[in-house]
Amino acid sequence: MMNSVWQQLTLSNLQLYQWRGASYLYHLVGLLQSWRRGSWLMQWAEPMGALLVALVLALAPFISNAQIGILLGAGGVLWLLLTLTDETTYPQRGQSQGLALRVTPIHLLVLLYWGIAVAATALSPVKSAALVGLQKLTLYLLLFALIARVLRSPRIRSAIITLFLHVSLLVSVYGIRQWFFGAKALATWVDPDSPSAHLKRVYSYLGNPNLLAGYLIPAIALSLVAIFVWQRLLPKALAVTIFVVNSLCLVLTFSRGGLIGFVVCLFVLLVLLVFWYSVQFPAKWRTWAIPVLLASVAGAIILAVLLIEPLRDRVASIFVGRKDSSNNFRMNVWSSVLQMIHDRPIIGIGPGNNAFNKVYPLYMRARFSALSAYSIFLEVLVETGLMGLSCFLWLLIVTFNQGIQQLRRLRTLASRDAFWLMGAIAAMSGMLSHGLVDTVWYRPEVSTVWWLMIAIVASFYTAPINDTSRVES
Repeated sequence: MMNSVWQQLTLSNLQLYQWRGASYLYHLVGLLQSWRRGSWLMQWAEPMGALLVALVLALAPFISNAQIGILLGAGGVLWLLLTLTDETTYPQRGQSQGLALRVTPIHLLVLLYWGIAVAATALSPVKSAALVGLQKLTLYLLLFALIARVLRSPRIRSAIITLFLHVSLLVSVYGIRQWFFGAKALATWVDPDSPSAHLKRVYSYLGNPNLLAGYLIPAIALSLVAIFVWQRLLPKALAVTIFVVNSLCLVLTFSRGGLIGFVVCLFVLLVLLVFWYSVQFPAKWRTWAIPVLLASVAGAIILAVLLIEPLRDRVASIFVGRKDSSNNFRMNVWSSVLQMIHDRPIIGIGPGNNAFNKVYPLYMRARFSALSAYSIFLEVLVETGLMGLSCFLWLLIVTFNQGIQQLRRLRTLASRDAFWLMGAIAAMSGMLSHGLVDTVWYRPEVSTVWWLMIAIVASFYTAPINDTSRVES
């Protein structure tokens, strides 16, 4: 009984052909397919999609938000063209599914969340500001749809991830250079009365150490699993280098939320690696593998905190409550945000920081102005209410469940691509942990990478057996 409820909750056995048959939206798919057959340009549509995704990931840390928005808009238009001109015939039995299965349970929940955001915009007390936020959210969700589509090719998936890792290396190298040669603090990042007041924090090209930490968490996860994916000696050495440099740069941000995310990311990744290799362990070691892992990770963290003074000071500041000005600031913002949620609990104030900036001043305490809720979960709740938060949590449950299901399948096939999936799951865990106390997701440099992680998981999706048989019939 419980297993059945869980499968329904996670959409594990969802027969997508039933949704395709009943959906008015899906009837738009392939509307212009005859035009695509005669178009020379559309023959290159899939490579163009991969190129646009590559440009977004390669340029995001270095260009303005407006320029990123142009690239996202181009990607959204291309995805729409691909969808309207898609082939609606499916492979015959025995052939590879290829790119035929475009829609996954993850897509359906992303669409549902977008629908809730549309309703929140329509009912917002600041509709024009919320509309701007809805436009930004729509661009990110279209990027997810485009990435999930092009990454179904293992070759393109590997190439896109490799590009992202090289860009992250460049970002981290510049951040470490700031540590040695100095960098001007662009904001008040450390409590002036704390022992860490003199601390130098790097921010590289992203302009903020917390933002840099959020960007590096997925890069660290993917660079670590690249050690297992890349086969030759030199690529493995490069993967080790990227992992070490990215990890060092994240530590030098001294972002407390980033450090929490870093630890959670590594822990989840180690658990997944133990799960992957546990079938090769002797029977007695399978029982002790996870406890030994837990003890080892805890010991390493305690040792690092005890031996590295700046790190010790930053970690200690987490537990001093309002005595730290950063903690006090967040607590006051959270109190105001909870009042906002109390007044509009069902559908929220509308998506985006513009809507937040219009409404928050009505609730804020003196001297505690803020640009966001400083918590991803509170931000989703204040923007789209309980409906949006429920859908967001449902999306997370389905995504993680799909990731674990596909990891089991790939383990039976001994596929090295499974390590990319492990990296994406671990990166999501780390980014969510960081997001508990920060909202760096709302910056395109981080938000694009978050949707890349979701898209990696979605790209591994395979239909349930009954759905596949219906598709092939």
